[in-house]
Amino acid sequence: MRVRRLVASVFAAAVAVGGVSAASASAGDGVGKSGTQLGPYEIGRSANVQHLKNIQQSGPLTGGTGTDIAFQDGKAFVGNYNGFVVYDVSNPAEPTMVAQVNCPGSQNDISVYGTLLFLSTDSSRSDDSCSSTAQSAAVKESWEGIKIFDISDVANPKYIKSVETDCGSHTHTVVPGGKSVYLYVSSYSPRAEFPDCQPPHDSISIVDVPIAAPTTAKVVATPNLFPDGGYTNTTGCHDITAFPAKKIAAGACMGDGIIMDISNPVAPKVIDRVTDTENFAFWHSATFNTKGTKVVFTDELGGGGAATCNAKIGPTRGANGIYDLSKDNKLTFRSYYKIPRHQFDSENCVAHNGSLIPVKGRDVMVQSWYMGGTSFWDFTDSDNPREIGYFERGPMPNGGGGGTWSSYFYRGNVYSSDLGQGFDVLDITDPSLKKADQVPMDELNVQSQPVYDLG
Repeated sequence: MRVRRLVASVFAAAVAVGGVSAASASAGDGVGKSGTQLGPYEIGRSANVQHLKNIQQSGPLTGGTGTDIAFQDGKAFVGNYNGFVVYDVSNPAEPTMVAQVNCPGSQNDISVYGTLLFLSTDSSRSDDSCSSTAQSAAVKESWEGIKIFDISDVANPKYIKSVETDCGSHTHTVVPGGKSVYLYVSSYSPRAEFPDCQPPHDSISIVDVPIAAPTTAKVVATPNLFPDGGYTNTTGCHDITAFPAKKIAAGACMGDGIIMDISNPVAPKVIDRVTDTENFAFWHSATFNTKGTKVVFTDELGGGGAATCNAKIGPTRGANGIYDLSKDNKLTFRSYYKIPRHQFDSENCVAHNGSLIPVKGRDVMVQSWYMGGTSFWDFTDSDNPREIGYFERGPMPNGGGGGTWSSYFYRGNVYSSDLGQGFDVLDITDPSLKKADQVPMDELNVQSQPVYDLG
């Protein structure tokens, strides 16, 4: 197995689905407390953030690392290293489990498109089945890539197709394309001894999934995004965010941040590229603002397993980089944003996955920071971003790691997938953001950004 993530071991306790976690229920509610003020498992939050619910992992997903989230028709699809779970969140205060699928393979990055669900497998497996076992990538017959499920009956997902991709699939991005949906597959860490993951691997894989015949899905292109090899640490991309309406995408590619023209979805072209050799260690993910005139890139310093939210590391490393994006799609750096709440040195904390909170005339984002919790922040002024709310848990009692992987806004609430503490539902009560509750949202894959109807 190729180890690509340095996330520390996480704690997970199994309780009945729909129940509040024992840790959350007993730890109290620390309004105004945060970071090093919190005891083990204690909840800290700003006064404008309410914690509505926590659902712990259960059944075959117990003990698996919680990962990304996709949304469709009032349901949340939550990835886990052991598979995925579907929750009905039409009543955010009382989510109910609709389905649970046991299908091991890190990291099970997840997305949905119509009646299809896609999973990324980024750990070398004995085969492409959901009963596979770990097997060295040095074995030619090992498998990694994309799994496709039919979710026309969402309570009974059916595994219908697999597509093997070079170096597996750490993440994937949905790019609509008429009769097909395309998946931009990001993967990395090539090694000479891996027959299906050979260096230099400066490419991505593009999977064509015909909507009317998804079982014929296949890799149709492997464009080389870095013919010159990219910056020192670049061997492909970690994550790509598409903005289909503008026919562009932003790639966070380890040592580089890029903008691509995706007007031809099977032949993306890099049209701008930036590096930050002073403060960025690992370009991890990207988010456009609502107008597509800014890009927020994240730096996952320490791979998600290090304590970077402290005075020693400072406010510009392991942070977000805010870039303005010109009409001709050129990037200009403006500032950094990092949570102002210092964490204990035992707590892994760094910028991770987040989404926009769509508000007319403003740029507001909600974002996961592992043990640093969920941060609500405003970057309307690109030069002066600021935190406007937060939710977090105190340190693990045994000094282990964990925290929130993804925090996304959907239909008026924020949903967080925690590495070990399950699924959280939050409500941001800031009156200036309440109009976002009325913005229509049906299907949401955060890495394929929609154009929001802001009225």
